[in-house]
Amino acid sequence: MDLEETRTAIIPQELAGSRLDQALASLFPEFSRSRLSDWIRRGLATVDGQQWRPRDRVAGGERIELRTAPAPDSERWEAQPLDISVIHEDQHLLVVDKPAGLVVHPGAGNPDGTLVNALLHRDPALVRVPRAGIVHRLDKNTSGLLVVARTLMAHKCLVSALKNRQVEREYLAIVSGILSAGGRVDAPVGRHRVQRTRMAVNDAGRPAATRYRVEHRFRAHSLVRLTLESGRTHQIRVHMAHIDHPVVGDPVYGGRPRLPAGAGDALTDHLRAFKRQALHATRLHLQHPVTNKDMEWQSPLPPDMQALLEALQHDEKHHD
Repeated sequence: MDLEETRTAIIPQELAGSRLDQALASLFPEFSRSRLSDWIRRGLATVDGQQWRPRDRVAGGERIELRTAPAPDSERWEAQPLDISVIHEDQHLLVVDKPAGLVVHPGAGNPDGTLVNALLHRDPALVRVPRAGIVHRLDKNTSGLLVVARTLMAHKCLVSALKNRQVEREYLAIVSGILSAGGRVDAPVGRHRVQRTRMAVNDAGRPAATRYRVEHRFRAHSLVRLTLESGRTHQIRVHMAHIDHPVVGDPVYGGRPRLPAGAGDALTDHLRAFKRQALHATRLHLQHPVTNKDMEWQSPLPPDMQALLEALQHDEKHHD
């Protein structure tokens, strides 16, 4: 596959006086301005055969030659034939139902075997798209729906939609404790001041808000439905722990399993054996970045969370 394309254009007179990066953003709307600026600085966009700076002003009539290049991160990532569950696919989007245990991006400790490696094998053209098309992420041990942009235009639109809260992401979680009603956690999330691999609610963090409503109350746990108003790292996990209702099984923020009084062996075993956060991205709703059609996908609870719910339900009936 040819990973580099060359496009040409003439700067129209109506763009005279514009910065070069602004003019190119008008001529090539499928690319973000920041990406175009990077290509200009790297000499991949020339003006009448000369290298300019992004801030240089155009007069109109200049000939532009633009060479599109792979996203820098993607160049070093390897394509691998890994099984992934794709529940929607079109020219512009993929929607993946990610299992717990699958890392999204290669990184320290996970150089390969990730969702990105699998995506690059399925669609090698994703090497052109920043972060191989991933516009939002799920933690390794969170399961559920994740959208992937297959083109630069789709990537640009989806990043903007996420920033403007136009993508609805809904989660189901089993949390410790009995929540009396739904609510909203509005608390900034940032790096833990001491344990830098953890996140925490602190004043130095970025604004974050999570809405939740109770789906079912058990004797010492609750099934809750959550929606994100922002997309901070570990946001749901941190927010639920902050209000003393941590996600069951969360190895970082969850603490020890909370057993209801008189819990039987089955429930005790399920709670102690559940070693990942009981958190699932169950619904995704967005406007298609090209057709503008409203689109929605849903994912049922995975077997491990379903089995835990059944154990909680059995315990509840046994103690009625």
